[in-house]
Amino acid sequence: MGRTSPDIYSRYRDVLGAWHRTPEETRSAIEAAMQGSQIPGESKARVVRPGRVYPIEGDADLVLEDGTIVKVRGSLPRDIPYGYHQLRPLEGDKPVFLIASPGCCVLPERRRDWGWAVQLYALRSRKSWGIGDLADLREFARRSRQTHGAGIILINPLLAVNPVLPQQSSPYYPTSRRYRNPLYLRVEEVPGAPVCSREIESLADAGRGLNHERIIDRNEVFRLKMKALDCVWKRFGTTSSFDGYCTRQGDSLHSYACFCVLVEHFGGGWHSWPGEYRHPASAAVARFAEANTERIRFHQWLQWLLDEQLACASRELPIMQDLPVGFDPQGFDAWAWQDILAREMSVGAPPDEFSAQGQDWGLAPFVPARLRACEYLPFRETIQASLSHAKALRIDHVMGLFRQFWIPKGMSPAMGAYVRFPAQDLLAIIALESYRSGAFIVGEDLGTVQQEVRRKLAQHHMLSSRLLWFEEKPPGEYPKLALASVTTHDLPTIAGLWSGTDLHVQQNLGLRPNVDGTRQIRNRLKKIINAPRNTPIDEVIKKTHRMLAGSPSLIVTATLDDALGVHERPNMPGTLSQWPNWSISLPLSREEIEDHPLLDNVARVIAQARKGEECP
Repeated sequence: MGRTSPDIYSRYRDVLGAWHRTPEETRSAIEAAMQGSQIPGESKARVVRPGRVYPIEGDADLVLEDGTIVKVRGSLPRDIPYGYHQLRPLEGDKPVFLIASPGCCVLPERRRDWGWAVQLYALRSRKSWGIGDLADLREFARRSRQTHGAGIILINPLLAVNPVLPQQSSPYYPTSRRYRNPLYLRVEEVPGAPVCSREIESLADAGRGLNHERIIDRNEVFRLKMKALDCVWKRFGTTSSFDGYCTRQGDSLHSYACFCVLVEHFGGGWHSWPGEYRHPASAAVARFAEANTERIRFHQWLQWLLDEQLACASRELPIMQDLPVGFDPQGFDAWAWQDILAREMSVGAPPDEFSAQGQDWGLAPFVPARLRACEYLPFRETIQASLSHAKALRIDHVMGLFRQFWIPKGMSPAMGAYVRFPAQDLLAIIALESYRSGAFIVGEDLGTVQQEVRRKLAQHHMLSSRLLWFEEKPPGEYPKLALASVTTHDLPTIAGLWSGTDLHVQQNLGLRPNVDGTRQIRNRLKKIINAPRNTPIDEVIKKTHRMLAGSPSLIVTATLDDALGVHERPNMPGTLSQWPNWSISLPLSREEIEDHPLLDNVARVIAQARKGEECP
């Protein structure tokens, strides 16, 4: 094996127990990607726990996160504060990046809590402009807390995409995992919007007209909202709150806003820009930023508005954010951090029983050694941004903290290999940020996941994910340290599974669904809820949630799709234009949902079961 760090796995075991060896050509390609543009020198990182003794050699300066310098000799101080510090030996050795972490994440304040899982874009009200927005989230959160007693709301990623047409529809393919999508703004609540009411009125009418179509037209929503926001911006001026936000966000926000203006100027996809603009540190980019100060301020302003409206929604009900596994290689994060990415690689998943061909997500991974060399700054900023105005975070494909499945460009997923990541350091960072924000963490540990990974997650008090569709055991036997739910955005709804419509849709689309596996899930559901095959769907939905809510797991979530008896799943993996992925709105408006009998019944069943009460 070549001198790669971290190691490339020589083989892996799939979900069926079969072993697969890493092809030599795959190993060679990964080694080349790791070694290219390597940052000079070996960087050191060390996780420490305050209160313990950590010997060091010689004398050193301990530079704390706030800039304080402490002279140390022989060992680190026991009272080292939580945070990110640097140990600088006075002789010889390179500095060591210290992560002073509590070692485990905080747990939910309310045990046996429950909440809704919501695709916000699908939750439209009569005031929406064709897409659910942050005001809809706020009002639904208030209703869920006051009427249903919900304790949390899990939302799809609200992350930014490149500000051009066509708009990216997938929430899991963002231009950045640090900034948000302006499509989620409620325009009428933007400061200064009433002054522009005459100009906005016709745009609002057109936007609300989009609600008549079940499929969301993001391109038209983008056109209407950006035109309205441009109008308000021209009359905005500034406020101390906006200026303070820009100051706190610093260079990262300015760089993001500059990238947005570059996208508007040159089009999406920075790989196709003129060469002098392809790196954020170039002189050409600096000159461009200076010449476009006003437009850059506009994009900073959009992010401030999003931050303010999300904060308002989060005050109604604690929010659980959702962190995608990666980002668009043609987007901002890839442009900003290109020097530490393996751009010749793509992250994906190996073939399994639900995806016989495997999956290539088209996401460029970080090279672990380069990530360590920059003291994990991209990872830290991402986690911090994800926990802003959140009391919980779901980490998609949490196994990526331990190992990632890399696919060399031009090869199939079956030719991919696993690459080891510095899990100890990454988990320490997550635990530290969890402690600082008071937010609990959920790891999406479904699919091909080693048992050692689940043990490590439990040791760090990171909740596991338990899906009714995947579990052989009934909900009453789920672990306590978990988030329990029926399904996810990528899997059938209860109505779609029970009726068979989901399977028929897959077959009609020309996919190769796992028919036997789907029937096994349905038969298992019949047994768990003790329901004959002809049981009405509404009754199946209530029985299913009653069983799920009886789980000892700390948190239970129910999807709005299931509570409304929706047959279509939000996303159909393996499809592109054949299925309107991430674009199917709920069949009812938010106002209609508030009085929906099935949703009320599901909420009551869950709430009573979580309190240990008998359900009628």
